[in-house]
Amino acid sequence: MSALVRASDPRTLPASLTPVLLTWFRTHRRALPWRRNRDPYRIWVAEVLLQQTRVAQAAPYFDRFVRAFPTVTALAQASEAEVLKIVEGAGYYARARHLREAAIELTTQYGGSLPSTVAELQTLPGVGEYIARAIASLAFDVPTVALEANGVRVATRWTRDEGDPRSSTVRRRLERAIAAVLPRSAPGAFNEAMMELGETVCRPRAPLCRVCPVSFACRAYRELPDPSVLPHRRARSPRPHVRAAVIVLDGGGRWLVQRRPSSGLLGGLFEFPGGKIEPGETPREAAQRELVEETGIVAPPLSARGVVRHAYSHFTVELHVFSGSLPRPPRRRLRGDRRWVTPAGLARLPVPKATEKVVRRLMLGSLGRASPGSGSRPDRTPLSPPSEGGRRPARSRARRTEL
Repeated sequence: MSALVRASDPRTLPASLTPVLLTWFRTHRRALPWRRNRDPYRIWVAEVLLQQTRVAQAAPYFDRFVRAFPTVTALAQASEAEVLKIVEGAGYYARARHLREAAIELTTQYGGSLPSTVAELQTLPGVGEYIARAIASLAFDVPTVALEANGVRVATRWTRDEGDPRSSTVRRRLERAIAAVLPRSAPGAFNEAMMELGETVCRPRAPLCRVCPVSFACRAYRELPDPSVLPHRRARSPRPHVRAAVIVLDGGGRWLVQRRPSSGLLGGLFEFPGGKIEPGETPREAAQRELVEETGIVAPPLSARGVVRHAYSHFTVELHVFSGSLPRPPRRRLRGDRRWVTPAGLARLPVPKATEKVVRRLMLGSLGRASPGSGSRPDRTPLSPPSEGGRRPARSRARRTEL
């Protein structure tokens, strides 16, 4: 037992937990694609894609990713657009950019291989403390505790820790308790077993305590009428809602699109010109103003094409769609990373999910109907204009709405 955990501490876990959990895992582990071998590259990609994502959602994107980029070198040699296209629709854009940036660094500094220490792994773009520990333990048997969301939930219930696990103090407390029972001979298997238990048995709601192999070691099961009340979390603030206008400008059969800056949400993706509707502005006025501000093109007569709604993880967006036509693309050079593309050409570029909905609306001619996936959802906030605090400074490119 670790000297950091005293025997009198009520959070001390019994040593018998470890062999029971590992035996259960050997029998019940799912045949997930990243478990076929201990290739550090595959483990790294999987851990990045699995951040705050359920296994069922991440698995198909993992398969697509490693088929397209089977090695660190292949990933480093790919363009940013190629990498973003592979994860299109999953919301993994920042993760994908970091994977590519890290792959380039690995080829120049580590000969195309991942380092084995937590400290070195954490120097790579997009690799935080958890991912570094997971790779080190799963791929290289480094005896370190790696707690992701499932593991944190399991540890919280085992120890009946009623603090907020987002607190660094609580997180370190949980790590000390798990470190005391972490086997040095199979640290990766133990970390993975905790993840598996949390994903399949110790679920957020309605945990399957009666079939849990280590319920004997779980204080929440023994002492609380409902173990699912743990972990305690602070209530989340409502997601902000953004109203914006976008313009699909047709120039002789080609659409005007622009690439978002690489940094920030949806970085590197292509979308139609547009942005927030300012207080006191109509959607049409916003569309006309945005087109001039962003491209220098004065809007032709615009037709309203309805409203597209989409929910991202941190905010919701309501897009008022307008279309207009020019006889041909203007001869003047476009500002920034903008281009005229055919609809087929746009389909080959990485685009946000909301832009896909705009294209679908145009293709289907669905005037006056809600876009697929639109409408009220249990987790949506009511439609509302943006707050004054969200008002953008004039002509600042950093103010652009995440569409």
